[in-house]
Amino acid sequence: MTDFAERLELVARNPEVFKQFGRGVERETLRYSQQGRIATTPHPQGLGSAFTNQWITTDFAESLLEFITPVSHDIDELMNQLHDIHHFTQTKLGDEKMWPMSMPCYVENEDQIELAQYGTSNSAKMKTLYREGLKRRYGSLMQIISGVHFNFSFPESFWDALYGEQEDAERQESKSAAYFALIRNYYRFGWLIPYFFGSSPAMCSSFLQGRKTTLPFEYIGKTLYLPHATSLRLSDLGYTNSAQSGLKIGFNSIEEYLDGLGKAIRTPSAEFAQLGVKVDGEYRQLNSNVLQIENELYAPIRPKRVTRAGEKPSEALARGGVEYIEVRSLDVNPFSPVGVTEEQVRFLDLFLTWAALTDSDPMDNCELACWRENWNKVVTSGRQYGLELQIGCKGEKLTLQTWAHRVFAELRLVAEVMDSALGTQAYSAVCQSLEAWIEHPERTLSAQLLDLIQQQGGLGSTGCALGNTYRESNLAHEYRHFTQQQMEQEVLESRRKQQEAEQADEQDFDAFLDAYFAYLK
Repeated sequence: MTDFAERLELVARNPEVFKQFGRGVERETLRYSQQGRIATTPHPQGLGSAFTNQWITTDFAESLLEFITPVSHDIDELMNQLHDIHHFTQTKLGDEKMWPMSMPCYVENEDQIELAQYGTSNSAKMKTLYREGLKRRYGSLMQIISGVHFNFSFPESFWDALYGEQEDAERQESKSAAYFALIRNYYRFGWLIPYFFGSSPAMCSSFLQGRKTTLPFEYIGKTLYLPHATSLRLSDLGYTNSAQSGLKIGFNSIEEYLDGLGKAIRTPSAEFAQLGVKVDGEYRQLNSNVLQIENELYAPIRPKRVTRAGEKPSEALARGGVEYIEVRSLDVNPFSPVGVTEEQVRFLDLFLTWAALTDSDPMDNCELACWRENWNKVVTSGRQYGLELQIGCKGEKLTLQTWAHRVFAELRLVAEVMDSALGTQAYSAVCQSLEAWIEHPERTLSAQLLDLIQQQGGLGSTGCALGNTYRESNLAHEYRHFTQQQMEQEVLESRRKQQEAEQADEQDFDAFLDAYFAYLK
């Protein structure tokens, strides 16, 4: 295959390629009360069924909202969808608001965190039981950290430009290989995302609740922070899982990935076995394997395919190859009422396109360990100017600044091609703006937020002030993509679908679980 410049030239020949990127956003946010405390109320009735509403659901807890946009090919449309969903939701929350940060608001104790409830159908009960397992394995506090997931796909015209005409099976193979090449480059260079956009340099002291840490925290009132941290959400304290660090799941091919994932799902865990699976007639977790189900794998990026009814994610990948990727390392942007900005989306367009077009050698376990170490350095110390990162396993090191500038030299070329195709300067402007942040860590989101926390005297008062502002702006928003009628119709439709699911069950829950996990036997 040709090198980066030639690949970029191939796709640049068809400007339509850049008008057809598929994008979707999933944004999580905690409901909280006036006092900056986690809400203990059930999922609001006015939002319909969290089990079946396609745009508004819950994640781990009743209080942890999750908003899901449809796939779109236009950034303005994507942002309008997000704003509309936030507006509709806020109108149903009464005095409650949406927490504007990744790290949780004040939680007095874990008992205040009620697991998400989805109804009485077997599938719904399984979703809640999965969360019961997460609670017992890792604790509830870690599970209510919020993030933003960005789903992204290239159009067929992108692959046509790179590979020419292909038979269906050959195209499926080429796309999967290319997406895994992108994933490897994401692991190598994706630390740029927490460097620029990490927004969790601090946490409420209530988050620790007796958990031990060796991190050298400093205090602003009752707020803990690290002076140069970017994303504590992505640190060992946050939404990662050290129990999984021993898993050797490779990214050199779809076969290698599925093989590693399959082993993790089938590997018994002595630690989790001690919790018990069903004790005195009550389930505590789905099973005692390293992963209860595939979703439990913590990863900064995932290969994905839309599943068919009853199909597991890995079965979908095995059937049809990689269809899109899910970027999972974005913190909630506290400077946006919807948790993410157009500029961030544009940077991800650039970065993911570059990661797909630039060379991507196979990655062994040693290199996997190197990238993990680089990410860990950036999330806890990324704003320390001159921070050294390791290149592969040969001991060579570069500063974050030197390495980032090397990447941006090629990102600028991608930006020029995209702007030319779309008749805009927007991508070049994002590139120029963010490249200046490389030399000025104080401009990054984490630095801006830490400044604000210091001015406000703590994370809680900062979150409440931003939350108040965003409540007003979300309420004042006027629909641009959806309509009030569409949103209300989805609420009614979601309730009907939940009822149908509950009436359709013919097995008891034990038999349902046995059938679901038959593939493990």
